[in-house]
Amino acid sequence: MSQFPHDQFAKDLLESLLSPFGKVETDRKISGEVREIDVCFFPHPEVANLPSLGLLQRLASTRAAFEPFRNPVTPTQIRSCMAKLFDLHAELERQAQRQPHESELPHLWILTPTLSAATLKSFGAITDEEQWSKGVYLLPPGYCTGIVVIHQLPETPDTLWLRVLGKHKVQQRAIQEINGLDLSHPYRQNALELLADLAVVLEAKQNRVGGACALARIAKIRS
Repeated sequence: MSQFPHDQFAKDLLESLLSPFGKVETDRKISGEVREIDVCFFPHPEVANLPSLGLLQRLASTRAAFEPFRNPVTPTQIRSCMAKLFDLHAELERQAQRQPHESELPHLWILTPTLSAATLKSFGAITDEEQWSKGVYLLPPGYCTGIVVIHQLPETPDTLWLRVLGKHKVQQRAIQEINGLDLSHPYRQNALELLADLAVVLEAKQNRVGGACALARIAKIRS
């Protein structure tokens, strides 16, 4: 894993969950200043006979870029993510040698454990709970950007695969839910293996050893 274990875990988990549904690229380099988008997703036209990933699958129903954050995203980081998105749009336009339809351009989803109401307001982010879930905020349409505040998501099966990217008790409860899934569930084992790997890395780095032990106790996949 990288020097940022939680970031690497988030990228690995999203790649694992989304790869059956389409093409996933992690750390995609984009032209101009050397920058990388954590996860780019290009869905397959038709995918059948796969269990739903709930809200995550809805976020990935069209081309998408995911930028997960372990700590609350800052305004500067939000702007940086949007700059990378627009560079990606420009790159795809050059590759297509035409002006893509708006629906063909990836949508950016910033995943953050918490975020203040003031920061959301400063970016013009609004909720649409009829279409989305509580905790999902949309910037004005031209920005092609949404922010998922993980700790605000309802604790339902629909949000499970996003809540496991949260922090503290939110993540711990999500891990317990994953551990309680049927043993034959196609995403259960791989998710728990990634969580166990994360716990090992955190312990090895002496980085929040208590948190790592809590993860290891919950993700009992090697006993």
